[in-house]
Amino acid sequence: MTDQNKDGGDSLYYKVGKLVSAFGLKGELIMKHKLGKKTSLKGLAAIFVEERKGSFIPWFIESVRIKADDEVYLVLQDVITREAANKLTQKEVWLPEPDFKKFSSKTAPINLLGYAIIDGEKDLGPILEVIEQPHQLLCRLDIGGKEVLIPLHEETIRKIDRTKQQVFVELPEGLLDIYLK
Repeated sequence: MTDQNKDGGDSLYYKVGKLVSAFGLKGELIMKHKLGKKTSLKGLAAIFVEERKGSFIPWFIESVRIKADDEVYLVLQDVITREAANKLTQKEVWLPEPDFKKFSSKTAPINLLGYAIIDGEKDLGPILEVIEQPHQLLCRLDIGGKEVLIPLHEETIRKIDRTKQQVFVELPEGLLDIYLK
């Protein structure tokens, strides 16, 4: 699964978080997100849950309130009991590209999705997933059908060109060989 996915048509969706738990008895949910800023998602009509690969089901939002920098309380239409909310917990939340761009912080690591990783002069391909860890980010790429994890931290990043959507890196000697041999 990638953090970026097409729905079978031309719509591009971005994985922005997860419904982590039910809250209270009236169907409220807690959503943990990776948008990079505190947000009330004001104006967002719906979140999307991928029920099966490539099939995104909209859940319309009735209300949202901020819980923490990276969490919100959500009330979704037709989810009125704790049992109904529990059925949605641990499901990943996706947003269509226009909503993703509107609600994510420009400097959030998740905004690197789709950027090309450039090692020296070689384009390694687009970032398919951003995995946040305490001291670094890992970017998942697909090179020749093989999954490759590229660490991004101060020692590997040379430059980020947001206009051209490129991340220039200097990878440790032999790192790609581990994945590609």
